Amino acid sequence: MTKLEQQTAEGLIPVALTHCVEYEYRAVHEAVRDCLQAIHFAPSTGAKVLVKPNFLKVDSNGLCCTHPVVVEAVCETLLEYGCSVTVGDSPAFGSAASVARSIGLLEGLERLTVPLITLDSPTCVKFESGTSIGISRSALECDMLFNVPRMKAHTQMRTTFAVKNLFGCVSGVRKAIAHSTHGDKANAFRELLVDVALALPPAVSVADGIVCMHKTGPSGGAPYSLGLIGAAGDPVSLDTALYSVLGCTVDEMPLWGELQRKNLRGAFEEQLEYVLASPYEFDAGGFILPYQLTPETFHPVRLLRSSVKRLWKRYLCP
Repeated sequence: MTKLEQQTAEGLIPVALTHCVEYEYRAVHEAVRDCLQAIHFAPSTGAKVLVKPNFLKVDSNGLCCTHPVVVEAVCETLLEYGCSVTVGDSPAFGSAASVARSIGLLEGLERLTVPLITLDSPTCVKFESGTSIGISRSALECDMLFNVPRMKAHTQMRTTFAVKNLFGCVSGVRKAIAHSTHGDKANAFRELLVDVALALPPAVSVADGIVCMHKTGPSGGAPYSLGLIGAAGDPVSLDTALYSVLGCTVDEMPLWGELQRKNLRGAFEEQLEYVLASPYEFDAGGFILPYQLTPETFHPVRLLRSSVKRLWKRYLCP
């Protein structure tokens, strides 16, 4: 019985964690390739893959976004597999191009001739819970999503990784509206995050944990050198592994609790097999999580400011 057959028979999900201490391109490319090989990643030749990094907003130091070297290395690895690759996100403010320019990614994408898009053109997707939201058609219609979050602290969720990053496939200001309409109801916003992730095509996930953001987030935090690249065939399993890296418990992590409440495969650590390094090989002892969480809702004034800022950037700014 092969290793892959054994994992399937036992119901174990392969998760690859490996050490990568700096954003040196060859080292990151090798780490990404090793992780994908370890989880038996084998896409069809010519598969249309949408690479979904975290492009939160224009940021000169880039800490709130996935590092450009990781995004570039992921794209080059996918091209080596014979995939057709596009990079896209729907930032909180501005366009994908404006964020990519601010973090220094455009040159790398041009070198690889990988197109960059903003995830607009929403399609209304309805969930069993009775809610609905507009998800970008580009995300819904690709053959495979390649989800590339940055490990970050988050004042509403304590920390966020792969599942939360997929919420960026929701187009434009709809994300902020969802915060306002669901954030003050028990579990409603977390349930929406999970619903969005489950509505999307298969999402292989690679986490940028080389330098994380801790203390606060999703922006404005401090750098924490963890030296990690991680990968899994689905976002839930990768999140579970990364919670374990940080030594978190389910009670501390609202989104992890929601994943387990829905009994999703990969939400329980005993379902995982670590095929490279184990979570306990990484020094996360100094990673500081937000102690007191802020409400998941957005105040209407904040939502209005967000909408005006988007219109300003879209129609008035060069």
